[in-house]
Order: sequence, then C-alpha cells, then structure tokens
Amino acid sequence: MTPQLATLLDKHQNTLNAALNAIKTRDYWTPYPENPSPRAYGETANADGEAAFKSYLNQSFALDMPGIVGEAGSEVSPYGIELNVKYPRVDLDQLLPAMQDARKAWRDIGPQGRAAICLEILERINKRSFEIGYAVMHTSGQGFMMAFQAGGPHAQDRGLEAVAYGYTAMMHTPESAVWTKPQGKQDPLVLNKTFTTVGRGIGLVIGCSTFPTWNTYPGMFADLITGNPVIVKPHPAAILPAAISVKIAQDVLSENGLPAHIVSMVIDEDASKPGTAALAAREEIKLIDFTGNTPFGNWLETHCTQAQVYTEKAGVNTVIIDSTDDYKGMLRNLSFTLSLYSGQMCTTPQDIFVSKDGIDTDQGHKSFDDVASDIATAVSKFLSDPERAAMVLGAIQAPVTAERIDNSKTLGKVLRESEALTHPHFPNARLRSPLLMSIDADQQDTYMQELFGPISFVVKTDSTAESIALATEAVKQHGAITLGCYTTNESVQEQIEEAALDGGVALSSNLTGGVFVNQSAAYSDFHATGCNPAANACLSDLAFVANRFRVVQSRRHA
Repeated sequence: MTPQLATLLDKHQNTLNAALNAIKTRDYWTPYPENPSPRAYGETANADGEAAFKSYLNQSFALDMPGIVGEAGSEVSPYGIELNVKYPRVDLDQLLPAMQDARKAWRDIGPQGRAAICLEILERINKRSFEIGYAVMHTSGQGFMMAFQAGGPHAQDRGLEAVAYGYTAMMHTPESAVWTKPQGKQDPLVLNKTFTTVGRGIGLVIGCSTFPTWNTYPGMFADLITGNPVIVKPHPAAILPAAISVKIAQDVLSENGLPAHIVSMVIDEDASKPGTAALAAREEIKLIDFTGNTPFGNWLETHCTQAQVYTEKAGVNTVIIDSTDDYKGMLRNLSFTLSLYSGQMCTTPQDIFVSKDGIDTDQGHKSFDDVASDIATAVSKFLSDPERAAMVLGAIQAPVTAERIDNSKTLGKVLRESEALTHPHFPNARLRSPLLMSIDADQQDTYMQELFGPISFVVKTDSTAESIALATEAVKQHGAITLGCYTTNESVQEQIEEAALDGGVALSSNLTGGVFVNQSAAYSDFHATGCNPAANACLSDLAFVANRFRVVQSRRHA
C-alpha cells in the first residue's frame, strides 16, 4: 500500500472500526446524518445541492471511460420536469478489456487500500447528499425527505455495511504465514506462505428505477472492497443518481493513481431497446447484482451461469392482525406504512389478513368490517393535509404503475378509492393515493400476485390460524421481504414467529410507534434473507460478500 493510501486509511480508520463493531453489536450507529439540517451539512448545503442538480439538466454528463462512442439519455421526472441529460455510451469491446487490465492495480493495493478508497468515496458521496437527493427525487418520484434519506445517508450506510462485511471476510485470512512442520531428529520443514485476495472478475450492478442508489450501493461496494472492478448499469429512467455516484468514485480513484474506469457506467443506446441481458451474459462479467422484476431476475439466475448472481425480485408482503392493545397506534402505523412512497417499496405490505370474527382491542371488540373501514379512514385522515400527502406519497415513478392502480379497482370491494392528487409545487406530478380493497380469502389468484404500487387488500379469513397459513404460503410460494403482525396472544405470537422462520422472512411485531414494517436500518436489520423466492441474497451478511473473491496462495522454502 502506498504512503498516500496509508494516509487515506488512517483518515477513515475510526469509521471503519466503528462499522466493523456495528455489524457485530447490531445496535444503532451511523456516520452519515439522516437529518438534512444546516447543522449537519452546512448552511448552504440545500441550495448548493439543488443548484448542482439543476446544472446537469439539458447538459452532457462526462465520465472517464475507454471506448466512448456517443451519448444517450431520456429521463423525465415523475414530477413533470424533462431532465434531458445525456450520458456517454461505450463500446463494450473496448471498455471490458480495459477493466480487465485494471484488475491488477485494484488487486495489488490489497484489502486495506481498497477499504480506504471505498470509505473516501462514501464520504464524498455523503457530502453531496442534497445533490444526490434531488437527483433521486426527480428520477424515482420519492418525496424530497425520503429521497434525501433513503437515496443519501441510508444508501451510504448500506454501502459502508457491504464494505465492513467484505473487509471482515477478507481479513479472516492473514496476508502471510510461516509454516513449520517438525521432522523429529531432522530439521523442520519451513515454508513462507502468502495469501492474496483475488476478485472473481468484473461486477455488474443492475439498478432499479425506484431506489437508484439504495439498491445500487450494496453490490457496487461489495464488488469494490473484494477486488472487483464494477459496471453500474442504471435503469434508463433513473440514470442521474448513479452517474453522480460513479463520477465521485472515478475522481477518488484517479487522485490515488488508479484507473478511473475501475468504476464505470453503461447505459442503453435506446431506452426502448434495453441491452442489459446482452451485457449480463458476456463472459467477462463474473458478478451480477440485480433489483427488479421476477421474470428478468429468474432469467439472470438461469442464463448467466458464468457469473455469481445476486437478485432481489418481487414478492407479496403481508400483515396478520389478530389483536392489539393499541388500536389507534396500529392504525396510525399502518396508514403511514401503506402511504409511504405510494407503496413503491419492495417492503410495503400488500395483504392484510384479518379474521372474519374480528379482533380484540383496547377499544373493545372490532368486527372485520370495522377494522377494514378504520384502516381506510386512517389512511385518508393521514393524507388529508396536501403538503404532508405530497411529501409522503411522492410521485408514481412509472406510468404503468398508475395504469395498474386504475385496472385493479375491480379486484375487490373498494374501501378507499385511489385519488389523483395535485402536488402543491409540481402541478404536472403523477400523484396517486393508496387504493384499499377488501377481499375473501378464497380469492387467492387475485391477492397472491404482486400488484406493484399503492394497492392493498384487507383479506377476510376464517380465523387467525388461516391468516398465518396464508401468510406462510405467500412467503414460500411468491416470496416476501417483510411480514408484520399484531397480537396480544403469546401463543399466536409464537406461531407467527415459527411461520416467519419456516418461510425465511423478516418479522415485525406490534409496531405502533415511529418504526414501520417497510423500513430497515443498516448495520442492524437484514434486508431480505435469501430464503424465499423474493431474493436469493441478503443485504448484507457474510454470504453477500464472501463469494466475490478467492484467496490465492504462494509458498516457498524459508
């Protein structure tokens, strides 16, 4: 490791040590403030970030990569603003060999050198959280507060978490050892051995349109820390946040004497003609991270056998309501959960199972119809303030999602119509409030399919036992990232916990305060498990990083 990298590692050593400790203790910790306050980021940070975002509009975005042959880009903000940013297109037959050549330099600086580079990239990304927040907002449709937090500090946390796990996995093996084998009266056999971590090859991180940084940083930094150059392939509707992140990474690499194209970006020549499949199937690609729809995730797992493939796909998340000792708190919690980012999260519940006999609460017994209508009323009350509604709902990212809402309202008995709202500041924004329906448990063909967006069902079951059975079936057959429950009965709680373990899904019980089933905290909460069809990997654990590198040894007589 060069003196320059040693100095850089020393700069970030405390952060690295704290991250390594956090993934062991699982307590709250973050080096990246989630509050977009002047105290944390500077008095002019918001204005400067918005100005930086606007400076990209109607311009060409420069990146340092071999084989640039033109430019493309056709992003349109869900808030009704044409971004018109153009990004470089590259010839893969020039880029990929250059990235192969760069592997040696990236390998040779070792785990500590790579950790120093990754931590510096993350620190600089954090300092530009407002700029990235506006870019996330105007590509994903998230409200600004969510775009700042989920697209900024929370995404950075997930990136650092991957660095910490990768560093832990690699440091398990020493860089060198002296091997001494006694030979009785003869001199012992003595060998000097070295152990070098070697990445598998070029990584490909396929981004999604709804969380263009949160779902990109884990794979990107897991690849980098373990010695792999990485291509970021953003969704054509959400390129700008990825481009800014790649540019920051390239700047750090160049400043430290490394090839900038160790981190590169590839976009489609034409959004209507995606080239992701052809890129993913190339022999040079040895690692693939994907977040998106199930059919393409399955295609990657089946066809890209030259690569180690990590996927997060669709699922049907559920909530079981058996009983509660805080009925108002439950309703408040669910109303926020169903409204946040208009249900466009892989963790948002779609099916809420309630027995036909109703539930016991601190306000007395509530019938099934009471619970269903009260949830609908709570959502409407929560969204009654236009400013709050706009901030929490954000905008619908894709027109097809808005169409799905309209096409779904005949699937059940409508408890709450989805409304087309007007944004207080962006009159052309695509805003829709949640559609909530009730449905009988025997209509599984309807509610057991993922309906992406703000579409949810209150499902009438014969009993809590059937609710648990149906939730378990949803996890095992269709996949799920989250399972929620409300119960005051310890025996029921144990049954649900067993069902969660059996299905391999994260469980949240009796949430009534400021924690919600569709949110997860880096360093503490595991996002997905890899145990059910919704995902074959977890963000983040040792399994997420350990197969991205190998240890190659060399030995000689002492």
